[in-house]
Amino acid sequence: MSLWALVPLKTLGQGKTRLMPELPFLGRQRLVETMLDRVMEALAGSELVEHIAIVGSDPDQCPPAVFHLQDAGHGLNHALTMATQQLHTAGADELLVMHADLPLVRSEEIDALILAGRRRGLALASDRHGQGTNAIFLSQPGTFPFRFGRHSLMRHMAAAEASGLRPALSQAPGLLFDVDTAQDLSMLASMQMTVGASISTACRSISHG
Repeated sequence: MSLWALVPLKTLGQGKTRLMPELPFLGRQRLVETMLDRVMEALAGSELVEHIAIVGSDPDQCPPAVFHLQDAGHGLNHALTMATQQLHTAGADELLVMHADLPLVRSEEIDALILAGRRRGLALASDRHGQGTNAIFLSQPGTFPFRFGRHSLMRHMAAAEASGLRPALSQAPGLLFDVDTAQDLSMLASMQMTVGASISTACRSISHG
């Protein structure tokens, strides 16, 4: 088997716009870069992930030793579908799609999601609101439609039912917690955890706003 992790990434200037105007451009850029670094670190520490790819429009954002796939700009689901096809051609027969804004994710949580997905053929990690989808593991890439967007968890569950699958659902804390709003950053600042310096700075700037 060849397991690839695929991380979609917006151009730096377009990421985390919902944090405007609380967080200025340079703060948002540092936040995006730091969260990406932490996600890459967690993926690199996984015992099961063999290769890592980023799908995005800016190759310069891609860290060394990470494969870059071009985003044609037709939306997230289209970008992931095209990237999945390219990775399948490159030999991928398992796929983990994970967002880049998961600052608390840990390698062991990633491996647990993968193992659960192998047993069911599909695994989903929701956000903490139970509405969005922060990660998907596919044992057969290319056979499952991506449905990211509003209420994506419900739509991914419906797609799974239509495909005859009963997905494993992760409740791992690091996979539940994504950062989209000022409230998310404030919550992150209040947690008794070690976070990256750039994230801590961003949190303080909003908390003391």
